[in-house]
Amino acid sequence: MTRAPHTVRTALRDAGWWARDYAYAVRAQVRALTGRGGPDSLAEGEGPPIVMLPGIYETWRFLEPLARVLHDRGHPVHVVAELGGNRRPIAESAGRVAALLVARDLHDVVLVAHSKGGLIGKHVMAFSPAGDRVRAMVAVATPFGGSRYSRLMPTPSLRAFASGDATMRALAASAEANARIVSVFGPFDPHIPEGSELAGARNVVLSSGGHFRVLTDPRVVAEVIRVAE
Repeated sequence: MTRAPHTVRTALRDAGWWARDYAYAVRAQVRALTGRGGPDSLAEGEGPPIVMLPGIYETWRFLEPLARVLHDRGHPVHVVAELGGNRRPIAESAGRVAALLVARDLHDVVLVAHSKGGLIGKHVMAFSPAGDRVRAMVAVATPFGGSRYSRLMPTPSLRAFASGDATMRALAASAEANARIVSVFGPFDPHIPEGSELAGARNVVLSSGGHFRVLTDPRVVAEVIRVAE
């Protein structure tokens, strides 16, 4: 039997990852809508503090399973409830994150971010005085170099991920913060064809692809633990 060409096998592999990715995203959004209880109980712990930064159109509950795993290891986990569904401009959202770091007097913080959350986190690290309070950031599936698909999107909040956007250009030029960033991503991301590799950062390529489901990869927790503990 003739084996399928490499390109066909890769396309089939990526299609499978894509399907599982969106199935996970739907379940996660349903869980976020039906979740009960606030995040206050997560903010207790003796380890280095962790601040969760979700992606666009995601509330903090999208990252709740990951937050609970980290909290169970003794880390106080903080949520920036003021981000809401995370549709605001990156700089404005970064201001809200910085305000939380100051208001709660957090130091030696590890940011754990998904997608747009990684851009918000880097903005804090690069441009805010509160960035000195951040030890490091583990960013999962973040479009550090932008996404060519963004210019085709129907809303300004999605078009803001174009590489030519002023905020994206400013973030790309601020390379000093990259040494404190761990960028975790799969070999295929349906939303970020350019990938999430970030020059000067620790880049971790997972064995499976996707944009959402990669959050469940044990390597994500392992990288946070490596940085925080």
